[in-house]
Amino acid sequence: MLLCTPRFIPSVISHHLTHIRIHLGRKKQRLAEGSLAITRGLGSMETTPSSTDTKVTSMEAEMNAEPQVTASFAPSSERPDTSTDRDKLIELLPGETVVKEGKAAILFPSANEVFYNPVQEFNRDLTCAVLTEFAREWMAKKGVKLLVPGEKERMVVSLSEEEKESASGLKNGEEELTATATAGEICEDGLRVLEGLSASGLRSVRFALEVPGLRSITANDFSFKAAALISRNARYNGVEHLVQTSCRDASMLMYEMRGKKQSYDVIDIDPYGSPASFLDAAVQAVSEGGLLCVTCTDMAVMAGNNSETCYSKYGSMSLKARYCHEMALRIILHSVDQRAAVYQRYIRPLISISVDFYIRVFMQVHTGQAVVKNSASMKFSAATGPPVGTHCEHCGQRHQLGGPIWAEPLHDVSFVQKVLSAVSSNPSRFGTAKRIEGMLSMVTEELEDVPLYYTVDQLSSIVHCNTPPLLQFRSALLHAKHRVSLSHACKNAIKTDAPPSVIWDIMRSWEKANPVKREKLSETSPAFKILSKEPSLEACFTVREDANPQSRKQHLTRFQENPQAFWGPKARARASGGITTELDEKRKMFQNKRKRHTTDLLRHKHQPCKRFKKARTPPPPP
Repeated sequence: MLLCTPRFIPSVISHHLTHIRIHLGRKKQRLAEGSLAITRGLGSMETTPSSTDTKVTSMEAEMNAEPQVTASFAPSSERPDTSTDRDKLIELLPGETVVKEGKAAILFPSANEVFYNPVQEFNRDLTCAVLTEFAREWMAKKGVKLLVPGEKERMVVSLSEEEKESASGLKNGEEELTATATAGEICEDGLRVLEGLSASGLRSVRFALEVPGLRSITANDFSFKAAALISRNARYNGVEHLVQTSCRDASMLMYEMRGKKQSYDVIDIDPYGSPASFLDAAVQAVSEGGLLCVTCTDMAVMAGNNSETCYSKYGSMSLKARYCHEMALRIILHSVDQRAAVYQRYIRPLISISVDFYIRVFMQVHTGQAVVKNSASMKFSAATGPPVGTHCEHCGQRHQLGGPIWAEPLHDVSFVQKVLSAVSSNPSRFGTAKRIEGMLSMVTEELEDVPLYYTVDQLSSIVHCNTPPLLQFRSALLHAKHRVSLSHACKNAIKTDAPPSVIWDIMRSWEKANPVKREKLSETSPAFKILSKEPSLEACFTVREDANPQSRKQHLTRFQENPQAFWGPKARARASGGITTELDEKRKMFQNKRKRHTTDLLRHKHQPCKRFKKARTPPPPP
């Protein structure tokens, strides 16, 4: 039974409102116990198994053998400063190309051996911006001021021109800051960052080059080939003193670092698909008040196409509705908070956005038993929800039950405004600065205490009438003395605190001005049921000045156009990682042989041999 609580709510809607682990094997084990020498001026990389006993022959020892990658490089004083020096020091391997993003230049192989998606540059830019502001607040408590590249002075940015004001000087105790931290240098009291699934290491390299106030960055990937590429990219960009390469299972690495002294201040989980298997370890390994960044690209599961799979992964039933993108945000927040509550911890979302084909959430993790109990109810007891029948009172259709989902605000508006101010005052820092500014501007305009939203085109589709203009529909809600806002997750979204009865009264009033052919409506249809009632509220569609939000007035880039042809999720990288290529080929041959054998059995089953038929033929009569 799903209960309606202050933090987690089941979504009740009307029908129309709506590593697979591979055994190492002997050959792979011999290769993992050896050493891989990377020449071409890069130095050496040694691979050490978790067990040094080469005589262990049990299957359990082979499965637990996880290679650890450590790199030895020249001292930081000998690092190259220009791209020309880099090219002289590190020669490109056959098929490799140089990919430039932000201040980083990444060596990337032509084959799909390490995952990389250029469309997610917005994701990486936004992460760098959020991490910078988080580090600014974190280091200010220790008396350290961050020197951000290209930043001249701090500005307080507001969407309305009359509310913009300059913040000359420092505030909130910043005048006491004596030490400074610069990007690309080790800060002794800085943040310890972990990127659990680093792939090419692009995100970690950008952290090292663009975010000041960092003590260390651990770039981890389970693929041996990806770990080797991370080391080369760190050396190529001259940040090997900050970026530490690791080749381990991300969950095991976080479990081992969950002590108070060894925990990470920032953990970034950006997997290919679902992050569900990493959440339990992540909420334990992040430090008190630390930052947890999670990306979900399995939107088909979280958007209602596979509700059962969503429940098995995140503990929530997803619904196939127009508001599915915001519901996906609330599902992942509920899932993380539920896992954190097991260890007497809770989360505080800073920024939660749905963009393109994925969702991205930034949250702080704190420890507190009293707040964990508050997750169930404000009175530390089971909460009750509003009574509803089996059918909707407006359209007559059956209700659908989903959730539970996160019911509290998705964002910390004060933190969002800090990130927005930093990006707006330094637009040359990121390639997607305009889109970040537009996205965060819409986030600051959203109603914080209203979960989910309507879409105007779907409401019109239910009633079979013309779609009212967005400004007129918003004005009708404002005239009815209800709050209303847009949503960053959908272009035609309407977030409002108006009850469903007011929404349908507005649609009935609009239908009177734009009548539909009632004789064509079926008596069992939702449209007939809704329009058969007279509106108790006479809606006013006169456009109001405050109906048009500032982000729309300023023509900000709120939604991204297709950046390139065939954009979207890319193909998964090869799972071999450069070690089990021969094993994969043998496995593929075995699967093909087994498939042919199954086909032959089916063929013989439907077409028995002639000798078998003759044996069962009765003899002729005498």
